[in-house]
Amino acid sequence: MLSVSVKDLTLNFGAVSVLKNMNLDVEEGEFIVLLGPSGCGKSTLLNCLAGLLDISDGQIWIKGKNVTWAEPSERGIGMVFQSYALYPQMTVRGNLSFGLKIAGMSKDEIEKRVARASEILQIQPLLDRKPGALSGGQRQRVAIGRALVRDVDVFLFDEPLSNLDAKLRSELRVEIKRLHTRLNNTMVYVTHDQIEALTLADRIAVMKGGVIQQLADPQTIYNKPSNLFVAGFIGSPSMNFLSGKTIEGGKAFQFGDIRISLDGYDGGAVLERDQAVLGVRPEHITVSASQPAGPSIPAVVEIDEHLGADSLLWLKAGEKELCVRVPVEGRLPSGTKVHLGLDIAKASLFDAKTEQRI
Repeated sequence: MLSVSVKDLTLNFGAVSVLKNMNLDVEEGEFIVLLGPSGCGKSTLLNCLAGLLDISDGQIWIKGKNVTWAEPSERGIGMVFQSYALYPQMTVRGNLSFGLKIAGMSKDEIEKRVARASEILQIQPLLDRKPGALSGGQRQRVAIGRALVRDVDVFLFDEPLSNLDAKLRSELRVEIKRLHTRLNNTMVYVTHDQIEALTLADRIAVMKGGVIQQLADPQTIYNKPSNLFVAGFIGSPSMNFLSGKTIEGGKAFQFGDIRISLDGYDGGAVLERDQAVLGVRPEHITVSASQPAGPSIPAVVEIDEHLGADSLLWLKAGEKELCVRVPVEGRLPSGTKVHLGLDIAKASLFDAKTEQRI
């Protein structure tokens, strides 16, 4: 059953088209993440779902009801913003209950909902404090709780963790995932942080220029990006790209003077292309001090970036800069000459002209 359905949605600001014929179906209880760089239209789409922006064309359906022109209060959604937007003069209890009081809900029901939300979010000890006495993470929990007490079917999150430091982001990411597992409500979550997207989502919609570039589960997005933009945007550090051409009827890839066999490539018919791009993630490249038996790419280590559990080697292969993730034991000093082997079974091949995955 569909919880949210966007049909041919278009939004124009004057002559500027911000969202273009957008189509998106969200299943009941699904966690969808809208991911993309600033200005791609992800927050704009969320505001359209919430009813905070009037669309130019198309339809929005929530729980089988056409809410395209319905007021935000009539859509059955709860929204959590980037800013906490808490009332500073009210206690946490007051912030959680204020919207319910305005809606005319009974005192007993309000107390019941506040107690349930505070228990789920583990903020019971904070109920009598004011926002000024809370940390950033605690304030964001209260902001989530304010949406939670409404007992709605669909929750919308607009970059709720972007104002927090790295440690708090990591902790609240786990809490939000735990919240979804417990409630099993539909959640649509906007972020520019790919780590949030990969760890939280059931499916990710990667956006660029008001268009969804790829909609798939995190593993597919990471391992089989649909085009060069998705491949470069997902991953930290991002995918390595080698420009060249496919030869021998598509059986091999030529990078400079180096022939790389495409035997084992997990993709469609490669064929010969005079302009192609081979993408390989840093963890799918092996480093060897000696010349291996098969084809390899000669390179020189420039920087060894130690990350604790592993290291990133930044290398130069001719004029091309490459990044390889290696175990701590595989660290090498600058200037070391090495040979790189590629795991073709986990590589991605793109047509350089269309930028689409082959």
